[in-house]
Amino acid sequence: MSLAVTLSRAQEGVTAPQVIVEVHLSGGLPCTNIVGLPEAAVREARDRVRVAIQNTAFEYPNRRVTVNLAPAELPKDGGRFDLAIALGILAASGQVPREKLDDCEFLGELALTGSLRSVSGVLPALLRARSRGRRVVVPRENAAEAALVPDVDVRVADTLAEVCGWLRGAHELSMPVGIPSDGGAEDGPDLADVRGQLQARRALEITAVGSHHLLLIGPPGTGKTMLAERLPGILPPMSESEALETCAVLSVAGQTADLARWRRRPFRSPHHTASAVALVGGGSYPRPGEISLAHNGVLFLDELPEFSRHVLEVLREPMESGHIMISRAARQSTFPAQFQLVAAMNPCPCGYVGDPSRRCQCTPDQIQRYRSRISGPLLDRIDLCVEVPPVPLAELGSPRSERDEDSATVRERVLKARRQSLMRAGRPNAEISTRELERDCALGPAERRWFETALERLGLSARAYHRVLRVARTIADLDGGAALLEREHLAEALQYRRL
Repeated sequence: MSLAVTLSRAQEGVTAPQVIVEVHLSGGLPCTNIVGLPEAAVREARDRVRVAIQNTAFEYPNRRVTVNLAPAELPKDGGRFDLAIALGILAASGQVPREKLDDCEFLGELALTGSLRSVSGVLPALLRARSRGRRVVVPRENAAEAALVPDVDVRVADTLAEVCGWLRGAHELSMPVGIPSDGGAEDGPDLADVRGQLQARRALEITAVGSHHLLLIGPPGTGKTMLAERLPGILPPMSESEALETCAVLSVAGQTADLARWRRRPFRSPHHTASAVALVGGGSYPRPGEISLAHNGVLFLDELPEFSRHVLEVLREPMESGHIMISRAARQSTFPAQFQLVAAMNPCPCGYVGDPSRRCQCTPDQIQRYRSRISGPLLDRIDLCVEVPPVPLAELGSPRSERDEDSATVRERVLKARRQSLMRAGRPNAEISTRELERDCALGPAERRWFETALERLGLSARAYHRVLRVARTIADLDGGAALLEREHLAEALQYRRL
């Protein structure tokens, strides 16, 4: 029988659908055909595989070789199928045992020398293989990434010859060695470096507890960027499932995570010249953008009005849904995008309107045009808008006071308050549903009448009504976790809706 079957995984978004590699040898003029909707890189595998087999001291069959990649309707690209194709050819020609291929999946690109090169998207492939109970063989360059996935039998190899020797029973392939993780502890920028800004620090703490979106507004040099950069230091560490999701997005994007700190929440800060595709992802072969690379972490947009309005508008849907679907003519991919948006902006083009120490040079029309670059629907999705005023020079030069708490102190309060929301709803307050909102954000009769009157006077939308309640619930959690929201919780949440 001149037929062999091996298994591999394609890359489609952050999923890894199974690909069955069928190899058949038949009579006729020697040639190699690859079918099953292969892209250019896959079609070129016939030359890479032939030379790699010959340079590994195996015999390439002098027959007609047909390679079918099933399912046929799934597009296949990249060099990730090289190893599976080579082993299928060797098994079909009787040079390696067929029965050893049944419960294994193979990923890896072959060099002409027969060595294995790393491929992207290994982490999603391992997660899917784990659910099927199969062992996986990957290049050694992907070993550190493969070690992140527990409860899966992963083997690493340097060359095609090593894999063939393992299949023949000549030796064992090594398993990846995990890298010790710091558990999410932060040694980055500390909140103690920020002097003053008590309201902004309070808003940052509320943001960390409830995973809310935050907008910082103030003149240049008041510490907006400093505050935003210190948010990851007070956020709770990611759970194992969250960390694997985030690393899977990086793997699909072809980026290498800091594996020693893989439990830390990502912090992405794209420049304001970034395009819509760079922000949300795209391309003819869809790749994740910045919002997906910030999944379970922070997306910081500095100088918010300098971003193109079209670029900002593409944020609106993923801010609500927590994912982004990218559709192209040939394929459609969905990427996760559960991020916290933290943005910073000046109050006017020159930046000094309302600054007591410097005179603003902008006209009212210029200020209006500047602020109108951010649409009302986008602002409506931001939970907290906070003014960051200039800090007096005397306070900047003074020693650190008790009010200037460090990140570790604030983080303890954040973890305590976050635990309450997780025990109550299983998720941060910003992500609770409308039904859960009615259950967890109960108001007394007097508080409800006062709250409805305040909403009418402020002219807030239904979305803003729900978001204010979520922020008030977070404030109540920081205040001890009262079952009923008090008027002071509602009042503080309402003051953050000002712009």
